[in-house]
Amino acid sequence: MQELMEFAQSLGFWSWFVLAIALILLEFIVPGVHFLWFGVSAAIVGVLSLVLGDTVAWQLQLLAFVVLSVSSVFLFRRYADPENSKSDLPDLNDRGSQYIGKSVTVAEAIKGGRGKVHVSDTLWHANGPDLPAGANVKVIGVDGTVLVV
Repeated sequence: MQELMEFAQSLGFWSWFVLAIALILLEFIVPGVHFLWFGVSAAIVGVLSLVLGDTVAWQLQLLAFVVLSVSSVFLFRRYADPENSKSDLPDLNDRGSQYIGKSVTVAEAIKGGRGKVHVSDTLWHANGPDLPAGANVKVIGVDGTVLVV
């Protein structure tokens, strides 16, 4: 272990750049967006080490890496939260919600509250009042994969 520490110290600022590249490459292999921020933090510490030279002890460099890594992960998670981001297509992955408010045609009569409606070129199960086939109805809601008319 001592030899590894001496080797890292002998590399100086290059050890931080090597660590940054390794972490960023690991980001490509392992899914998620965590190693990227550790890699960026290592690169920042490498630049600081390059600018300041040997005046900063490796313990302080390691502390700077830890502080930058933790703070960058928390900042990323706060500002890149998918629930906080607005989308111009909020119903993109919720196909049934896209049809709310549209008029559709009853394909198979709705009897006992259940039937099928024709939406574009697809048949959807539907819940609603009893209606004959061919009637035009408006979609007012979605219950799982069943349209409410």
